[in-house]
Amino acid sequence: MTKRELSVLLIGLATACGNDGGGAASGNGGGGGQMDAGGGEFPQNAPPGASGASGSQGTAGAVVGSSGESGAAATESSEAPAGFETPAIIADPGSQSASNGIAEPDNDSFALDQKAFENVRDVTTGLGPVFNARACVECHQNPATGGSSQFTEVRVGHLDGMGAFVNPTVTINGGASMITGRSIINDRAVSPLAQEHVPSSETIHALRATLSTLGDGFVEAIDDQTLLDIAQSQADSNTGVHGEAVMVPVLEAPGQNRVGRFGWKDQQSTVLSFVGDAYLNEMGITNRLRPKDVTAVGDSATDPEDVPDSLGLADIDHFAQFIRGTKVPPRDSALANTADAKAGETLFTSVGCATCHVSSITTAPAGTMINGGAFAVPEALGDKIIHPFGDYLLHDVGTGDGIVQTPPQDTANKLRTSPLWGLRTRLRFMHDLGSLTLSDAILRHAGEAKSAVTAFSALSEAKQQQLIVFLNSL
Repeated sequence: MTKRELSVLLIGLATACGNDGGGAASGNGGGGGQMDAGGGEFPQNAPPGASGASGSQGTAGAVVGSSGESGAAATESSEAPAGFETPAIIADPGSQSASNGIAEPDNDSFALDQKAFENVRDVTTGLGPVFNARACVECHQNPATGGSSQFTEVRVGHLDGMGAFVNPTVTINGGASMITGRSIINDRAVSPLAQEHVPSSETIHALRATLSTLGDGFVEAIDDQTLLDIAQSQADSNTGVHGEAVMVPVLEAPGQNRVGRFGWKDQQSTVLSFVGDAYLNEMGITNRLRPKDVTAVGDSATDPEDVPDSLGLADIDHFAQFIRGTKVPPRDSALANTADAKAGETLFTSVGCATCHVSSITTAPAGTMINGGAFAVPEALGDKIIHPFGDYLLHDVGTGDGIVQTPPQDTANKLRTSPLWGLRTRLRFMHDLGSLTLSDAILRHAGEAKSAVTAFSALSEAKQQQLIVFLNSL
C-alpha cells in the first residue's frame, strides 16, 4: 500500500463528532493570527481524524487545485480579487464596501450582510450568559471589517492519568452550576453569577489571537484533495515537515466530514460551521447549528436565539454570506516590486519557509459540491488562484499550546500554519501575539521548522533583512 493509498484509507475510516466547544485562535506560522472565531471541540473519546504529512512545494509553493469532493468541470483559472474593501461605516454599514462579486440570496445585499456582522448584541437579543464580544466586528476589524485584531482568548485544560488532554470543568453560580465540554474560558458574562474563572486544576493555559476572516470564502472553496495532496507531497519530501490534515464534522450536514481549515486547530471545515460555532462560543448566542447555551445561569432568552429575518436568513447566514463575499488580502504591490522584496521572496523559498507557507493554491471549479453536499462553489469563488502563504495543515513547530480540539491527541502541540496574507497589517505575531518583531517570530519556530530557522539564522544580516522586506509586502 502506498502512502497515498494509506492516506485515503484513513480519510475513509475517519469519523468525528462535535460538541459545543468554543473556538478562537492561536497559530504557528511566521506571522501572527487571523481570527478563529469559532472552533468546535470534540469529545475526548472521539476517533482520530485522518492525517498526512507536508513537504516542499518548490518555488513559491504553487499548488493547483483538484475537484475531488463532488467534481465539476474545471475552467481556466483566474486570480481572486484582492482588497481591503469593507470599511466600518457606523452611520451606514457596508455603504462603501465592495464584494468579490458573489451572488446574493433574493433581496439580500453585501451591505446587509456586513451590517449583520457589525451589529452589537445585548441580553435582549441573546447575548451571553458568557461571551467574549458583543459583535463579530469587535474581534474582526483590522484593517477593515472581517480582519483580525489585538484580542486573544483563553483556553485551558489538563492531562489525565494516561496523558490525554481533558477539557476543564468550570464552576459558576457559587459552585452550584458547571460549564463543561470545552476548553475556552469566556472573559465576560451578563451576570456575576455566570462569570467564569480558571480552575486551579487546569495546568495547561493558552492565549490565542483572533483570526482574520477576509478571503475565507476562497479557503472554503479549496477542495479536500488539494489539501491532502499538499500533505502527501510534504510526507514524500522526507524533509521532516509533515503537516496533518484532520477530518471534522460539517455542522450543516450531519454525518458528513471534511478536511478542517478554519481555526488554529483546523477545528472547522466550512464558513457556516465556523460562524455558527463562534456565535455560541464567542457571543453566547444559540443558533440552528449550536442550539443550546453552555449554561442556563443568567439566560433569559428562548433557544435558539438566532432566528430567520424577513428574508428567511438567520444572522449566521448573513455572517457566512459576508465572509464568503470578502476579497482576499492584497499585497503592497509597490513594496513587492522592489529588488529587496523580490530577493527576499527567493530566500523565503530557499530557506524552507515556503514548505508550509504555500504561496499559491487554486480553488475547486465553480459548481463543485462541497461541505458534505450542503454548498456548491459559486462562480465568484471557483477556479480562483489565491496566495495565502499557508497550507491549512497542522504542524508542530515548537509553539503548540497543549490544547486538543480536533482528535487525535497528537494535535495537542500542533497548530495550523498561519496564513501570511495581510501580514503587514499586524503589529504582534504568532498564535499568542507574543512576538513583536518578525525576526523574533521566525526564531521562535522549532520542531518541523528547525531546518528553516537554522537556514535563516545562517543568512547574512542583509539577506535576513531582504526576507523581512518580502514579509512586509504581504
